[in-house]
Amino acid sequence: MDFLATILEKKAEEVAQLPEVEVENETSRPSFYQTVKNAPENIHLIGEIKRASPSKGDIRTDVDILAQAKTYEASGVTAISVLTDEVFFKGTIDDLQAVCQVVKLPVLCKDFIIDERQLVRAKNAGASIVLLIVAALTEERLAELYQAAKKIGLEVLVETHNQQELDVAHRIGAKIIGVNNRDLTTFEVTIATSEALAQPANDRVYISESGFKTVEDVQRIAKDYQAVLVGETLMRADNLAETIKELRVKR
Repeated sequence: MDFLATILEKKAEEVAQLPEVEVENETSRPSFYQTVKNAPENIHLIGEIKRASPSKGDIRTDVDILAQAKTYEASGVTAISVLTDEVFFKGTIDDLQAVCQVVKLPVLCKDFIIDERQLVRAKNAGASIVLLIVAALTEERLAELYQAAKKIGLEVLVETHNQQELDVAHRIGAKIIGVNNRDLTTFEVTIATSEALAQPANDRVYISESGFKTVEDVQRIAKDYQAVLVGETLMRADNLAETIKELRVKR
């Protein structure tokens, strides 16, 4: 099963129903990029709020997302990612808006973005970062959405999965680049993907996404990446604050 193709087909139907809206929320949050660049000594953690996924099914559907977000912030994450896809991840744009009202950190709208209306919706809900997935867009469309997001004051996490996609992210000028260890067609995960795509130090911020369960997992990529995005492990953690503390390893 090609998960990405299935998700994008459904997403196109969803987006077709979205109204045209103007930017109404000018709230600003700290720059994720600058926060990371200003403190390079430790791995930065993006804590994700994730109820379910296509590959794992339900992860924690009864989560108190506001309590989760507040614990993330109090425990030292640098940013919070909120899944807003309803069909496959059981998240909503209302989740994003609610989280944005109780934390001051940068907040990432995690969705399959294919249209400018989704960018404005994310901005109006309070997000300061949006996700653009190279595999989901042509390079031309990716560049258009990247510039549209920047124009309305959003930071952009450009997600890649292989060297060709990484080259695209570099060409469009992305400053925050994610390497997803999850293959979006099969949803299989291996941290070796990030190891293989490690880049020489430069002015960009590189984030390794998916598959982090232990300190040792994070240590594998700590030298070459400035941040990790962690969802399932934090959603299932018995002691959330302690798990966050452990994963924020020295670089």
